[in-house]
Amino acid sequence: MKLLHKDIEKDNAGQVTLMPEEAEDMWHTYNLLQVGDSLRASTIRKVQTESTTGSVGSSRIRTTLTLCVETIDFDSQACRLRVKGTNLEENQYVKMGAYHTIELEVNRKFTLAKKSWDSVVLDRIEQACDATQKADVAAVVMQEGLANLVLVTPAMTLLRAKVEVTIPRKRRGSCTQHDKALERFYEAVMQGILRHINFDVVKCILVASPGFVKDQFIAYLYKEAVRQDNKLLLENRPKFMLVHSSSGHKYSLKEILSDPSVTSRLSDTKAAGEVRALEDFYKMLQHEPDRAFYGLAHVEKAAEGLAVDTLLISDNLFRHQDVPTRSRYVRLVDSVRDNSGTVRMFSSLHVSGEQLTQLSGVAAILRFPIADLSEPEDDTSSDED
Repeated sequence: MKLLHKDIEKDNAGQVTLMPEEAEDMWHTYNLLQVGDSLRASTIRKVQTESTTGSVGSSRIRTTLTLCVETIDFDSQACRLRVKGTNLEENQYVKMGAYHTIELEVNRKFTLAKKSWDSVVLDRIEQACDATQKADVAAVVMQEGLANLVLVTPAMTLLRAKVEVTIPRKRRGSCTQHDKALERFYEAVMQGILRHINFDVVKCILVASPGFVKDQFIAYLYKEAVRQDNKLLLENRPKFMLVHSSSGHKYSLKEILSDPSVTSRLSDTKAAGEVRALEDFYKMLQHEPDRAFYGLAHVEKAAEGLAVDTLLISDNLFRHQDVPTRSRYVRLVDSVRDNSGTVRMFSSLHVSGEQLTQLSGVAAILRFPIADLSEPEDDTSSDED
């Protein structure tokens, strides 16, 4: 997703203009849209025309409309998003108040206006627009003289840098030119890693090559890190993993990611983080039930007591049609974050998100036991849009 324009006032009213760049962005957009929002986008309208002779014909015309959102339909299989509402700005093709449906498209911008932008929605925009926030796996696919530095997100691979250096062949009696060129190549790859990898987010860096290129590069990387006293590289040394690949081209990434040793290592990445958090919750519920609660009312009381260490919450709760109920969920998230708790937002399309929905969509692992939370759960916690 690309953020083209953002104009939000102090009272949190305002608008943003976004450009979806891939199918996954439609899921983010679905989570941004709420009934009552104003959506401005390009769409196709069927228009009837009458000629001077009285004959009637119809044509499809592309026009830009601004709708007051009434219904939002998301097809999770095709990642298609259709929004229906009434026209807010009359033009030559569509009258004020007329119903129309806009189907949002990849690489076609739209403007979304809200009366109030809350912290959860703004976080969603930041997450959708910053690919490095999603890419918790990086890969350096290399061979002599060629390296591709790639970030891997849940839905795509992003080529962040391509390094190409001509490496002369070794000559009889002299390898000087070859070794110097190889060192220049390794230096360029190292600089690419430092420039494009966010070590706070990335949990695993795969270094893959045919032969011994990967081993020679890693040896160079560690030697330079020690020489330069580069603490960033030295502290993140355990994140590097050496893997065999058939070439240094980007297409080799597929074989790398399907390697069983890589699959088991990547179980620690963000994609598996939600599953692990839910497992931790169930274990806590079984062994220390006074430190595991679910349901909005119980979790809210735990948050009031500053007891929530990890909040597990489903993103479908923030699509609730009732504004006061949705605001309760936003306040809960803000409260946990303000008190140094961790918030894990689960996608309702993920298997772990479906499991969390069975627990009313909200659960918490507490810092310390709370025994006195026996009041009945209110109905709002199980409401869905």
